[in-house]
Amino acid sequence: MNKTKEGRHSFLYKSVIEGGIMFIEERHQAILDLISKNGSISNSEIQEKFDVSYDSAKRDLRILEEQGLLKRTHGGALPLRKIGYGSAECGNSSAKERTAEIKENYLEIAKKAAGMIEKNDVIYITTASVGALIANNLPADFPFTVVTNSISIAEILRKYDLVTVIILGGQMQKNGNTYDAFTLEMINRLHFDKAFITSACISADFGLSIQTTRNVGLINAIIHNSKQTIGLYPTEKIGFNSIISICPVNKVQTLITDWDASEDDLKSFDEKGIEIIIAEKQE
Repeated sequence: MNKTKEGRHSFLYKSVIEGGIMFIEERHQAILDLISKNGSISNSEIQEKFDVSYDSAKRDLRILEEQGLLKRTHGGALPLRKIGYGSAECGNSSAKERTAEIKENYLEIAKKAAGMIEKNDVIYITTASVGALIANNLPADFPFTVVTNSISIAEILRKYDLVTVIILGGQMQKNGNTYDAFTLEMINRLHFDKAFITSACISADFGLSIQTTRNVGLINAIIHNSKQTIGLYPTEKIGFNSIISICPVNKVQTLITDWDASEDDLKSFDEKGIEIIIAEKQE
């Protein structure tokens, strides 16, 4: 067989695994099965599981991405997501409830965001889980003001003696947040030095996107009234599109993400003039 066709999926590479022979098609299906089961896979996992080289692992993921079967990250791959992914899973959960299991990359992004806060800042903190993580890691040695539309985050903020808290009013939803006309009226009377926001997804072409309409007006009002808008997006939110576009990606001046984000995606954001900050994995 002609090995110059090595990069093509039709070529039957073999790898030794558990004492037997596995063809590339079988290995690729096994990789997809593992991603479906675990939510992600790393290059090192593929190397160890299938006894292949690092280059072979990267090639496998490149081929599968080209076939539209997964999305590569810096160190591995994620499953493709349905456009409406996540709408039922977390829409009615509070920020605190969503942090029952803390993801390492979310925590490091939150810490990086908290480190950007300066004395006398007025900031807005997102109601998402990463917002609760920021609230738990705020600086406690100088005064500043936090604006929130989440009673869950407001409760966390009670422990800080030097933090002034402004709670946005309105009709409270099941998740403990407010989004309605009363909320927007208050936002329109405020200005922020920094707004820490997130959404279901972010991509260079579709911008910030979300599953439901209830947050669209709120987020746009916050962005409009903020000197600096900082997007908090872990790898699993980057390069995907949800149902509804909130705004173009360049409405965000700074993007904080984690160590596994795709270099291609980050390059596309950089080309839009967005500052990229990478939260580092702790050893």
